[in-house]
Amino acid sequence: MRRAGLGEGGPGNYVASGYSAYEEENEHLQEGLRAKVSALKHLSIDIGTEVKYQNTMLDDMDSDFDSTGGLLGATIGRVKQLSRGSQTKLLCYMLLFCLFVFTLLYWFIKLR
Repeated sequence: MRRAGLGEGGPGNYVASGYSAYEEENEHLQEGLRAKVSALKHLSIDIGTEVKYQNTMLDDMDSDFDSTGGLLGATIGRVKQLSRGSQTKLLCYMLLFCLFVFTLLYWFIKLR
């Protein structure tokens, strides 16, 4: 196929070589662009995988916090029930035991 001004051989040969240089430059730039698009694709896939993993972790943490909140609520309910009843003697014993344990821990830490 012959184009005007792009003859092969003859006086227009320098034009054909310039056209070929532009094609080579475009192909080189295309390859660079392809590499960048491929890197972006892999990066976006990795980001998506990380987001899914983080969402799974957050869901697990949410269920753990819910179960801990339920356990803590039940424990506080029991302590309130102890304080309301005539079991104040038991509550005092628990308080003294906690005080004893904390004092014992303080001495062990202080002696180190």
